[in-house]
Amino acid sequence: MKTTQTLQTLLVAVALSAGLLSATGANANLMPALGGQVVNDTDLNITWLANANLAASNTFGVGGINPDGMMIWGTAQSWIGAMNASNGGAGYLGYSDWRLPTSETCWGYPCTGSEMGHLFYTELGGVPGAGSSILTSSDPDLALFQNVQSFNYWSGTEYAPYPNHAWIFDMRAGTQHAYGKDNIMFALAVRPGQVAAVPEPATAWLIGAGLIGLIGVARRRLTLR
Repeated sequence: MKTTQTLQTLLVAVALSAGLLSATGANANLMPALGGQVVNDTDLNITWLANANLAASNTFGVGGINPDGMMIWGTAQSWIGAMNASNGGAGYLGYSDWRLPTSETCWGYPCTGSEMGHLFYTELGGVPGAGSSILTSSDPDLALFQNVQSFNYWSGTEYAPYPNHAWIFDMRAGTQHAYGKDNIMFALAVRPGQVAAVPEPATAWLIGAGLIGLIGVARRRLTLR
């Protein structure tokens, strides 16, 4: 009887452990991949480039990019095109479908329907208003990104009433507006879908293996009885 109770207890422990591990993965909407070079957004099924100002260090041969990484909208599109054509056509990090984020037609804040707005508010815990830079967020997922700029970022969506304008997202205040394409902004690349899944931590495997081993011992004892 005692051995049976022990086996039942171990089975419950395994079930709880599996549930906790599964819940941890399910609740984490931003998951790093490719050694931290990209961040999967499981909510929107997209992949963000982790370096939020890659253009400052890698222009992919595109001219017109300022040393700080800022550029006009047309140059941002050319930069994205050069990313996709790099590595002999294989694309940056092995992907050739990078693009600028899409935007909804929401003016002001909180515009959570755009990809940048979703990232700012839903994933990184940003708050609207002047002086509310995303860099002040205490959300730990902010550390998944590097070189995030507290300024305007281009979207790839044109502003329909005026084709010479495009939507932008302001990381200083969580606002979304349309600006003339001849203004200079930062650019953050994103792509559809997700890259290779992040493997489970080694500790999780060790815990699971240990529990399974204990169940085996308990079963052998029960058989001997």
